Amino acid sequence: MVHSPRDTPLVLIIDDDPTNRVVLQRILASSGFATIQAETGSEGRSHALTHCPDLILLDIMMPGESGFETLLRLKEEPVTAAVPVIFLSALDDLGSKVKGFELGAVDYVTKPFEPLEILARVRTNLKVARAYRSVIAEQAEKLRQIGEAQQSMLTKPEEHPEAKFAVFYEPILEAGGDYYDVFPVSGGFGYVVADISGHDLKTSFITSGVKALIRQNASPLFTPVETLTTINNVLHDVLPPGRFLTAAYAVLNGRRDHLTVLSAGHPPPIFVGNNGEVEILRAEGDILGPFPHIYLNPISRPVTKGDRVFLYTDGLLDVKNNQTRGDHDDIRTLIQACEECRSLPLATCPGHIQVRILQKARVQDDAVLLAVEI
Repeated sequence: MVHSPRDTPLVLIIDDDPTNRVVLQRILASSGFATIQAETGSEGRSHALTHCPDLILLDIMMPGESGFETLLRLKEEPVTAAVPVIFLSALDDLGSKVKGFELGAVDYVTKPFEPLEILARVRTNLKVARAYRSVIAEQAEKLRQIGEAQQSMLTKPEEHPEAKFAVFYEPILEAGGDYYDVFPVSGGFGYVVADISGHDLKTSFITSGVKALIRQNASPLFTPVETLTTINNVLHDVLPPGRFLTAAYAVLNGRRDHLTVLSAGHPPPIFVGNNGEVEILRAEGDILGPFPHIYLNPISRPVTKGDRVFLYTDGLLDVKNNQTRGDHDDIRTLIQACEECRSLPLATCPGHIQVRILQKARVQDDAVLLAVEI
């Protein structure tokens, strides 16, 4: 965790020797630093959690919990993991120094202390820490802007009210690898939910390109199979090794009485009929990108007014809970949640399914659920 810098840097001194603590406090105070002190490693860790110091001076040789143990525990805590630690010790052997650096210390000072050396090392490491925080803040802002740009690309239900859809979209990072799109095609509408492998910034840029590809190739000139085949041909040329895309593509015809579904290695959509029928729409197909030629086997079915179709990404089937659940339990719960939506307004369905699926669980992957009403 990275905190904002204070006007007066705060240094935590952890040393079992009261004389050392007083000497260090006076050296630092004379140059304008604020300090807090701790006699033991456990007390120091408690102060670190409470006050989140800018830097820690930590003695190695302490009774009970050694400085090495204290550092290890500090690095395990998210609140204190990024706080720079300088080791203090009468030991000047190479093994102690190497062990300290391996555990995460940023510097090492041997006793007896030289005031000018202490001040120089404290100032240098605080400058490095502040520069690091500045870089992190800048990167976070760029990532936030990318996330906002990606969100602005997503089609909102009010943009196409005649498409009758509602959506739940939750990326685990600011910019996600899952996305959805809804667009007019051949007098009806196309509905796409896709998942691009990876969770980095490159993935977010690929997402925008795939959206453009699908829209360019979804037209009356091409069948849905031809649309995905063309996209695969492009992705095969441009995606780096190890990257691929899975997608579910549903096309509702202009008369709104026929639905065609394709799957490119993606979890199958769930059909919930107004008459009580429930069907998992298992269309077969290869993932997009790795292969020069792909197999796609679309399925089609009649639909009537009031029927609903739910497209989703596997983030809804990959949640972390206190209890271990298998894939069959996850899909069964999702199907039940979709069935429960039969009597609910369409706009409330994504939220209902989100609560029903996740409950106390935590999302482990980007998650999209697109609810469509015929």
